[in-house]
Amino acid sequence: MWSAGTIVAVLLSGAVGLSLGLVGGGGSVITLPILVYLAGLPVEQAVPLSLAIVGVTAAVGLGVQMRQGQVHLNAAAVFGLAGMLGAVGGAQLTPLVPGPVLMMLFAAVMIAVGIRMVRQNDQADEPERAECHFWKCALAGLAVGVLTGFLGVGGGFLIVPALLRFAKLPMRQAVGTSLLIIAANSAAGFLGHLGEVQGVLGLMAAFIAVAVIGLFAGMALARRMRPSALKRAFGGLSLAVAAYLIVMNARPLVESMVGNS
Repeated sequence: MWSAGTIVAVLLSGAVGLSLGLVGGGGSVITLPILVYLAGLPVEQAVPLSLAIVGVTAAVGLGVQMRQGQVHLNAAAVFGLAGMLGAVGGAQLTPLVPGPVLMMLFAAVMIAVGIRMVRQNDQADEPERAECHFWKCALAGLAVGVLTGFLGVGGGFLIVPALLRFAKLPMRQAVGTSLLIIAANSAAGFLGHLGEVQGVLGLMAAFIAVAVIGLFAGMALARRMRPSALKRAFGGLSLAVAAYLIVMNARPLVESMVGNS
C-alpha cells in the first residue's frame, strides 16, 4: 500500500514530463527531490529510478520530435560524446567540494542562464539553419559535460542553452535534440544501477506513465508558443530551480561553515 506522500509524488511526476516536453530539461532536478522527499526513497534507489523515469520519458518525446524533424542528429552526436568525456573528468572534481557548495554553484549557473533567457524578446530572430561546427560544438559539449559531471545535475538545463548558442539551433530543435542527449545519458547511467530497482518496478512504471502524460501536455503547449515565449519559459523555470536550490542548501551551507570555523 502506497503512502499519501508516494501517491502525491506519482502525481507530481507529471511535472517532470511537462518540463521535458516544454523546454527539454528539468527532468532529474525535479525528479530526485520528489522521490527522496515525498516518496521517501533512499538516495541509492532514487538515483536509478530517476534515471529510468527521465530516460524513458525523454525517449518517448524523442520519437515524436524525430517524426516532426526537430532533432539535429549531428549536434546531438557531437555534444553527447564530448559531454560524456567531460562528465567523467568533472565527476573527479566533485569530492573536492561540499554538497551544499555544489548546489549553490549550480544555482548560480541557473540564474545566469535564466536571466539570459528571460531577456529574450519577440523580435529576436530564430536562426534559419544550424551551424554546428565540429570543434566549436565539441568544446561546448565538453564544457557542459564537465559542469554536469562536477555538479551531478544539469541535463537539459545546460544542454539547451549550449545548443542555442554554439550550434545555432532554433529553440524547438534544441528541445528535441536535448531529449536525445538526455535519453542516451540516462540509459548509460541506468545500466550501472540495474540491480538497485528490483523492489520498486511497480512504482517506476507508475511514475513513467504519469510523466509521459505530462510530456504530451508539455509538447502540445510548446507547439502553441512562440520560440521567444518558449525561451522565457525556460528562463523562468531555470530561475525557479535556482531559488529552490538556494532555499534547500543555504542552511546546510551556513551550518557547515560555522562548524568548520
